[in-house]
Amino acid sequence: MREQPPEYAATAEELDPIEFAGLNEPRGLRINKPENIPGYVLFAPLISDTTYLIDRQGRVVHVWKSEHAPSSEYLLDDGHLLRGARLPDAPRFNAGGQGGRIEKVTFEGERVWWFDIADEASLLHHDFQLMPDGNILAIAWEAVSAEDAIARGRDPELTPGAGLWPDLVVEIEPTAAGGNIVWQWRAWDHLIQNRNPALPNYGEPEDNPGRVDINAGPPLPVLTAAELQREKSLNQIPGNATLEDLGSDLHHSNAISYNPELDQIAISVRAFSEIWVIDHATSAADTAGPDGDLLYRWGNPAIYGHQSSVSTGLGRQHDVRWIPAGCPGAGNLMAFSNDGFGVTAPVSQVLEIAPPLVADGRYEIEPDRPYGPTELVWCYSDGDFHSPFISGAHRLSNGNTLVTFGPQGRFVEVTTSGEIVWEYWSPYSGELRMPDGTLPQPGAPFMYSTFRATFIPSDHPAVSGRDLEPLDPQPPPSVLREQELAPFRVNAFQSERLSK
Repeated sequence: MREQPPEYAATAEELDPIEFAGLNEPRGLRINKPENIPGYVLFAPLISDTTYLIDRQGRVVHVWKSEHAPSSEYLLDDGHLLRGARLPDAPRFNAGGQGGRIEKVTFEGERVWWFDIADEASLLHHDFQLMPDGNILAIAWEAVSAEDAIARGRDPELTPGAGLWPDLVVEIEPTAAGGNIVWQWRAWDHLIQNRNPALPNYGEPEDNPGRVDINAGPPLPVLTAAELQREKSLNQIPGNATLEDLGSDLHHSNAISYNPELDQIAISVRAFSEIWVIDHATSAADTAGPDGDLLYRWGNPAIYGHQSSVSTGLGRQHDVRWIPAGCPGAGNLMAFSNDGFGVTAPVSQVLEIAPPLVADGRYEIEPDRPYGPTELVWCYSDGDFHSPFISGAHRLSNGNTLVTFGPQGRFVEVTTSGEIVWEYWSPYSGELRMPDGTLPQPGAPFMYSTFRATFIPSDHPAVSGRDLEPLDPQPPPSVLREQELAPFRVNAFQSERLSK
């Protein structure tokens, strides 16, 4: 049974954290071959107030500034930048990927719209997706008390004192004054458990693949107060985390992708090493019923009760995406598997699968078997390169794939045969800090970390016709603060402590 990939820990003799983070690497453009498409790359360092647009020569041609650290960002056809923002005073939800706000800024940098979900009950986090009609799908946490969780069948031994934070998906209709939530899907409405037959959600997960096992996932972290403080001092967990909320982040979904042809939503559920697909066609009132159950799931069959081994899978992945129309592989799903499946050493992989979609928008599943496929359409791994958190990949119109090795701030474009035709190591970090002095997102010593980079073709409406000459002078490379790096010169890096 495989509920999680193996944890990887390294001693100081086995792994130099400064080298692992790429802090000694030459920064800037490394490779630029003719096989790539003309265009630009958009990215925002996780501890910075700046979003950068660079050309294929690695030169910055435009920047946007913000008051807050980023999560994901999208360049819209009209030149506006839609970005997630990490609100420093957002309460309660102390896990990597915190956000709280989605904001829109003009090409010139003026903030013209924002919408917040950031209170004791719920918090936007990680990612969102713009829909064709202008509405926005976003991931959020919601708070469930320990008592309510146990009453739904959660094992008390797996229940933190602060309760659980399952994920929900909200659809936001922007308005002049902010926005309205016009649709939502709650993972909490689609639970199953096999501990207490007296509860209405009793059943075997294996027989109910559309339901989410309330007791699935990794065990609760076990830390002493001193160990917790040390993790905070190393900027590897949020500065406001407590012993009571360790493990509250039940699903840790970190990416969302919308398929307008199917009217379906794909979600990357990192804590389960799974992709989920849900139906957006249900009304807001119907999502709590069977029509709102998972349409499809893939990556870790053991998480819903299948004991048999499989030859493919995911390991704490990020950045699920449907390959869009017009690109080779259109309709397939792609994800960045942070911990490659079936390997003996920590290696990251980019995986492409063809979901078993049938004519009515449902997904084929054989009796007593997990969802397929068992074979990959395409897989890429860059030697033994390992990015234990964040990161992503997306298909380009020429069939190449842009891959973000997020913690190291490394972006590569690869062909289907795995040849690197473009490579860039970001020289930009940032000076943003939380009120207590910690980083906006955990991840040290990965001080160049970027959630993900996005390719912008030169004929994209946002850039077509604009004068995008390299800035003169270019933004200076970042100088890292020694006080944040010094602990890692003598302490081993433990990849399993990274919580984003």
